[in-house]
Amino acid sequence: MSQALVPPETRKFTRALSKPGTAAELRQSVSEAVRGSVFVAKPKLIEPIDYENVIVQKKTQILNDALREMLLFPYDDFQTALLKRQGRYICSTVPENAEKEAQSLFVTECIKTYNSDWHVVNYKYEDFSGEFRQLPNKGTKSEKLPVHVYEVDEEADKDEDAASLGSQKGGITKQGWLYKGNMNSAISVTMRSFKRRFFHLIQLGDGSYNLNFYKDEKISKEPKGSIFLDSCMGVVQNNKVKRFAFELKMQDKSSYLLAADCELEMEEWVTTLNKILQLNFEAAMQEKRNGESHEDDEQSKMESSLSSLDSYFPEIAKSTRDAEMKFKSESRVKLFVLDPDAQKLDFSGIEPEVKPFEEKFGKKILVKCNDLSFNLQSCVAENEEGPTTNVEPFFVTLSLFDIKNNRKISADFHVDLNHVSVRHMISNATQQLMNASGDYLHRAQDIIHESILQYPKQVIFSVTCPHPDIFLVARIEKVLQGSVTHCAEPYMKSSDSSKMLQRCQQYSSKRKKVAQKVLKNAKQACQRLGQYRMPFAWAARTLFKDASGTLDKNARFSALYRQDSNKLSNEDMLKLLADFRKPEKMAKLPVILGNLDITIDNVSPDFSNYVNSSYIPMKQFENSTKTVVTFEVEEFVPCIPKHSQPFTIYNNHLYVYPKHLKYDSQKSFAKARNIAVCIEFKDSDEEDSLPLKCIYGRPGGPVFTRNAFANVLHHHQNPEFYDEIKIELPTQLHGKHHLFFTFYHVSCDNSSKGSTKKKDVIETQVGYSWLPLLKDGRVVTNEQHMPVSANLPSGYLSYQELGIGKHSGPEIKWVDGGKPLLKISTHLVSTVYTQDQHLHNFFEYCQKTESGAQALGTDLVKYLKSLHAMEGHVVIAFLPTILNQLFRVLTRTTQEEVTVNVTRVIIHIVAQCHEEGLDSYLRSYVKYAYKAEPYIASEYKTVHEELTKSMTTILKPSADFLTSNKLLKYSWFFFEVLIKSMAQHLIENAKVKLLRNQRFPASFHHAVETFVNMLMPHITQKYRDNPEASKNGNHSLAVFIKRCFTFMDRGFVFKQINNYISCFAPGDPKTLFEFKFEFLRVVCNHEHYIPLNLPMPFGKGRIQRYQDLQLDYSLTDEFCKNHFLVGLLLREVGNALQEFRDIRQIAISVLKNLMIKHSFDDRYASKSHQARIATLYLPVFGLLLENVQRINVKDVSPFPVNPSSSSAKDEPLSMPAANPLVTPQKSGNTSDTNLQKDLFGVISGIASPYTSSTPNVNCVRHADSRGSLISTDSGNSFPERHSDKNNSLDKNQHCGTLGSSVVRSDKFDQTEIKSLLMCFLHILKSMSDDALFTYWNKASTSELMDFFTITEVCLHQFQYMGKRYIARNQEGLGPIVHDRKSQTLPVSRNRTGMMHARLQQLSSLDNSLTFNHSYGHSDADVLHQSLLEANIATEVSLTTLDTLSLFTMTFKNQLLTDHGHNPLMKKVFDVYLCFLRKNQSETALKTVFTALRALIFKFPSAFYEGRADMCAALCYEILKCCNSKLSSIRTEASQLLYFLMRNNFDYTGKKSFVRTHLQVIISVSQLIADVVGIGGTRFQQSLSIINNCANNDRLIKHTTFSSDVKDLTKRIRTVLMATAQMKEHENDPEMLVDLQYSLAKSYASTPELRKTWLDSMARIHVKNGDLSEAAICYVHVAALVAEYLTRKGMFKQGCTTFRIITPNIDEEASMMEDVGMQDVHFNEDVLMELLEQCADGLWKAERYELIADIYKLIIPIYEKRRDFERLAHLYDTLHRAYSKVTEVMHTGKRLLGTYFRVAFFGQQYQFTDSERDVEVITVAAYKASNVVKITAFQLSLMWVFLSV
Repeated sequence: MSQALVPPETRKFTRALSKPGTAAELRQSVSEAVRGSVFVAKPKLIEPIDYENVIVQKKTQILNDALREMLLFPYDDFQTALLKRQGRYICSTVPENAEKEAQSLFVTECIKTYNSDWHVVNYKYEDFSGEFRQLPNKGTKSEKLPVHVYEVDEEADKDEDAASLGSQKGGITKQGWLYKGNMNSAISVTMRSFKRRFFHLIQLGDGSYNLNFYKDEKISKEPKGSIFLDSCMGVVQNNKVKRFAFELKMQDKSSYLLAADCELEMEEWVTTLNKILQLNFEAAMQEKRNGESHEDDEQSKMESSLSSLDSYFPEIAKSTRDAEMKFKSESRVKLFVLDPDAQKLDFSGIEPEVKPFEEKFGKKILVKCNDLSFNLQSCVAENEEGPTTNVEPFFVTLSLFDIKNNRKISADFHVDLNHVSVRHMISNATQQLMNASGDYLHRAQDIIHESILQYPKQVIFSVTCPHPDIFLVARIEKVLQGSVTHCAEPYMKSSDSSKMLQRCQQYSSKRKKVAQKVLKNAKQACQRLGQYRMPFAWAARTLFKDASGTLDKNARFSALYRQDSNKLSNEDMLKLLADFRKPEKMAKLPVILGNLDITIDNVSPDFSNYVNSSYIPMKQFENSTKTVVTFEVEEFVPCIPKHSQPFTIYNNHLYVYPKHLKYDSQKSFAKARNIAVCIEFKDSDEEDSLPLKCIYGRPGGPVFTRNAFANVLHHHQNPEFYDEIKIELPTQLHGKHHLFFTFYHVSCDNSSKGSTKKKDVIETQVGYSWLPLLKDGRVVTNEQHMPVSANLPSGYLSYQELGIGKHSGPEIKWVDGGKPLLKISTHLVSTVYTQDQHLHNFFEYCQKTESGAQALGTDLVKYLKSLHAMEGHVVIAFLPTILNQLFRVLTRTTQEEVTVNVTRVIIHIVAQCHEEGLDSYLRSYVKYAYKAEPYIASEYKTVHEELTKSMTTILKPSADFLTSNKLLKYSWFFFEVLIKSMAQHLIENAKVKLLRNQRFPASFHHAVETFVNMLMPHITQKYRDNPEASKNGNHSLAVFIKRCFTFMDRGFVFKQINNYISCFAPGDPKTLFEFKFEFLRVVCNHEHYIPLNLPMPFGKGRIQRYQDLQLDYSLTDEFCKNHFLVGLLLREVGNALQEFRDIRQIAISVLKNLMIKHSFDDRYASKSHQARIATLYLPVFGLLLENVQRINVKDVSPFPVNPSSSSAKDEPLSMPAANPLVTPQKSGNTSDTNLQKDLFGVISGIASPYTSSTPNVNCVRHADSRGSLISTDSGNSFPERHSDKNNSLDKNQHCGTLGSSVVRSDKFDQTEIKSLLMCFLHILKSMSDDALFTYWNKASTSELMDFFTITEVCLHQFQYMGKRYIARNQEGLGPIVHDRKSQTLPVSRNRTGMMHARLQQLSSLDNSLTFNHSYGHSDADVLHQSLLEANIATEVSLTTLDTLSLFTMTFKNQLLTDHGHNPLMKKVFDVYLCFLRKNQSETALKTVFTALRALIFKFPSAFYEGRADMCAALCYEILKCCNSKLSSIRTEASQLLYFLMRNNFDYTGKKSFVRTHLQVIISVSQLIADVVGIGGTRFQQSLSIINNCANNDRLIKHTTFSSDVKDLTKRIRTVLMATAQMKEHENDPEMLVDLQYSLAKSYASTPELRKTWLDSMARIHVKNGDLSEAAICYVHVAALVAEYLTRKGMFKQGCTTFRIITPNIDEEASMMEDVGMQDVHFNEDVLMELLEQCADGLWKAERYELIADIYKLIIPIYEKRRDFERLAHLYDTLHRAYSKVTEVMHTGKRLLGTYFRVAFFGQQYQFTDSERDVEVITVAAYKASNVVKITAFQLSLMWVFLSV
């Protein structure tokens, strides 16, 4: 080939990419391409155990197991049953002798179908075989959840009464208005700086006094500030600034200036305050004297008091002992009950209830016929005594017409509304009834009295497809008398109403004469022609308002229109009804004056006393002569599949419709005008044969008659008819059955002329005709044209035309030359005869060949193939009968071709049902109607084996793909038949008692295995082209495999599951993963899933006890083999966790839902059962540890509920003891070569840019030095992995089971994490203590660290966020994001901080409005959701606490390594701290405090020796709890803090508690710096509780402890006073930092406190995006520690080394040796961490030049340690830093912060300098974004200050 034709070479990776579409598609295609270019190993299959042999071998062990019910299948697992067929009739609808009479196979089988009971297979535990939502107890036990109290739900402004909180009754008190001077070190106090405040003097609970001040007199609110009088040294008058002023001088040399309104008030205040100071001085002196007097015997007191916990805190000791035990309790709420997925009402997996076949009806309408009256009325009695009635009898026929579909849709209903006296005008009515009753033979004759059926007046019509164009038509007939026009004339006459009023009497007289005349003629006609009818009138009305079947009850019948003798047929009626709503056309029709009163109504479900169309009564039938019987009328349902239903009752009706007789050309008879047609049904053509008595009679006559007459038209030679004759056909029809028609000329002339003989001749025969009912074995239907004969010879049925003028049979004289003069039509409504030729032929052939046993294969195949042409409605109607016969043929044939074609026909039928949406009939058939043929090994085969083989043949690649696709799509039907056949086979042949491996022959096992292997390629390869078929096939196979566990060798079934799984591989498309996990979901939902997994010991040797079991915590081959299903599921879940999110979610959902099911299963409700089940899921621990970094996501709040406290809540939770050096990402060749891989990895999710192995220094955007807080914090949220991570105990085994070599590093999303953690917590809560001990003993240190990382993540992920947060989330309002623009606006540096506060207020106005928006969902929804989340958070906390308590109790020695300063102890302690850092319920917190007491008591060295990290962190969190809004929490926290002090005091030999003392002060300072809001009355109350504990502690009464505690609380209150201004400026970050800087300077002599404030400043700078300022704070902290170490001789270079970075570093040299230095534990490692933090901060601030100066201090230390890896890392970072410097110097693309100096002019910005007595102009410094120009800055500044 030419080179030009070769396309340009593309990489394999690029070629694999599909055409990009949406982002999701691109991501998936990229991932598949990446996956394809990377070797992905297919996991090896684990061979399952031979289940049946293991059960036998371990029989003794199983029987001795206390929980043996979890190991064995129950013996009564399934059974077959016979359910009595429940019908709605009082007796069977099948005639008594019908089965004996039936000769045709089809009729016989139909009768068997209607007579047979239901055959069902019952699975005793089937209710447990679905998902957890389908468990029998789900939803029935709705225990009320406890309501938990959370601080976060307390209203922000709903504080307790601040005046009474913490105060005690008695003592000195005073209140009133004073002026408070604004004390500021920068300026002097002026007159204008005084503010009027309301002061309230109260005594606290510990006897101390506070002077609180408020804006107004509402002292119940939180005060604006407090002056702690214990720190006050004196009160003196000071009138220099303001009159009546006095000054409170404090211990720290500060002072408070107050002023009264008058001198008297001032003196009162000064006197009162001095009195309090005197009391304080006396109390202090008394304490000092007590201390001195008891100093001598202090040692003896110490020896006599025990140093244990019991000696000084008995109640705490008791609770601690309780805490030593686990807090587990049976009364606790199940975790999974609270799971959101368990709360959802998801009905998607619930199969619809399958009901037996039953008669279905359309919309039922009850029609009540009340009255028919005409305007011509009289008394018909001879003596004229009686009621006035119609003057002659009338007969009404009702039926339904559908003009939309142009057809009559119901049979006729005949009603006689005549008065009794009028009925007697027809003389022979009663005689007919009496004569007929004796000969009445029908199956209902012994059930109901025939007399109550004589005059029906109520009828039920059924309409399958209701719509407004359906009409109820009433045809009115009368006794034959003459022409319709002549007979109707008297009824149509009327006169004008005005004339009638004038001649009322004359008119009435005239009408009476007319009535008498009509009556006279009517009586004569009734006597002579009473059995003949003639058409008279018609009327109609609508039934429905709409297509939904709403009855139009307000509609009435139209006027009574005269019947036109030329428009009688149903076709003519439909045309008339089409114009019914056209008044102009209806007005032309002649109207007969009268009224037809018929009402309609709905039929209630409990309607009783009605009979069906065969007159068989319902069960609710009162058999009494007074019973009003209602008749059901047959509906003529359209012959289309969707309106068809399987027949369930015997019904065999033929409706005959004479339509037309053409007699105008006949010459055979002299008179043939008033022609009556008599219809009979005969079974013989002999001369003396009688017609059968099977024609339904008319009202007043017998129920069944031998003949019926059609209406007679006067003087019509070509009459039309509309009559309907209903015939009950015999069960078995034969060739002699025929319809026989006799024609009569009826003489209507009743004149006296002529002889008497002629008068007696009423009817004259004028012809005969007949119609054989069967043709080709089927009933003749539809329209027929027949000749009429003039004579009737015997054997007339044998007459047959032979052609050419010849015939066979008797001689017949044909009228009009044998032309087809008679037109009739028939309509068959039968459930035992079919009109379908193909179906008839098939059954006929089966009858000849004994269902194919003796058939020729080719012939039977031909008939089977013809069944594909059956009409759809026939298939549905005879569905059970057809399928039964096909399955019978399947088992009796010996030829494979026949078997395959039978299966093809069944597939065709099943597909047809589904396509019409009638698959419910198939489900009913399988469940109730299907019954396997009796198994005779020598003669017949089993359905399950033959069907399996034939399906395998159809699925072969060479077979018809359309058929195989249908089989795949509708495979559920065939699998259900297999299952039922297997069950019936086992029970009926007593094989259920055999061993599993002996129940079925090897041939069937082979057939099943072959079929599964043949089916799998169709599932895995057709999912794209035919997704529905593949999906259905996969699900159906899963259901079949699941049920096979009930019947077959379970080891064999395991192998089939392995065969299934082997068809899938890692990297498959999402659809195939869905298939696989759907399969596993269904199979694992087996009701005996637990016994299938054999939760029992499988160790070597004689392990008889479960406690001896060597538990598997990872997916070893042995575990997967012995516990096959759970092992397989966990392996697949583990593999899926390396896939996309969608796939992961599917896998996790399957696992979690299965575990929820175990939790809810009543059979395993006990604790021991759950513990045993938990052992099956222990490898979940291994899965989670493998993915710990992907689970380690602790940020769950999309927006902070309480922004003011979020900084404290959302700090990083774990700070590693030795964090690796944090440096920016590597650049150069490494990143270049991996760029493409990383880029596409990010798109596809295989690798995440956020979890790179390099540190996160440069994750802040460099466009702005004021980076976001989220960016800078995200990098340090999680610790680096420890070096021993790769040496975990079971990783090598686990990696072997999960074969994928592609390891994903992207984080799981929150839904996935919560689901996995829910499973983890459930296992943790359920498993036994021994199992947990074993796991901890096996695990390596790194695995233990990961284990506790996961428990910590649990607390984060399930934390309760509060009702307001939940309400906002339900509204979907999204996170609160502060406008970035606000950070570029001016920030005040000095007195104009109030302006900046105003600016922030304006910029966040929209956010605050949005946040406080009312709930979008109902309060009930929010309350329910909050109740669930509160309970789940509490339960998670308690479960985690159980685990921690157990671990600390059993692994005390490991935790005490290095006096408790080891990574494991730190990790455990971090989890404990997490409880306090996250929102906890009151219940949980009380338990947490108890656990913390136990922890402190067991591990005192960790808190009081070495580094103070743990003690510091604990003090910080406890102090935060001391400020809780919940009084119970404050009390508990105060007692815990006191316990910490007291324990520290005892630990030092009752000398001091310096460690706790210092850390409490530091923590208070830090809390103030973090603006947590401590210092109010709640916190004061907590301090009082601590003081009271010390005062009431008798065992330390003779020590200095209580005075030291009081001194500590005094110092705390002093600090709170000194920092009160911080709260005022919490929204002004610049002013806040200024205040903190001042405090930091004031603590220059105390390193720990100074470090606290510097750290706080750094956090505020980072939060505000001031990264340069934050970096300098880090430098100062490092310099502080360096100076300390230099003075201690531990480091050569002090703070002066840092001058090159900042000249202000000399501030750190002012450190002094004081008490605060006693407990400082800085060392070289601490310094290294801080220096690395400096480097990180400088890099983020883009101060690359300074990084080298920091590294100059680090490098010598690493060189000394010979840590070359770190050194390489350092030099690499330096290389990149210098490269960055070069780059920015060359390009100039480094924009640092911009500073503006602004002067303010105006009176409001000026103040007086009292010393110089001059007006000073305010000058402020502002820092703005690096891209703000001065003009833009000026505009923004003006906007801010103009809006103030």
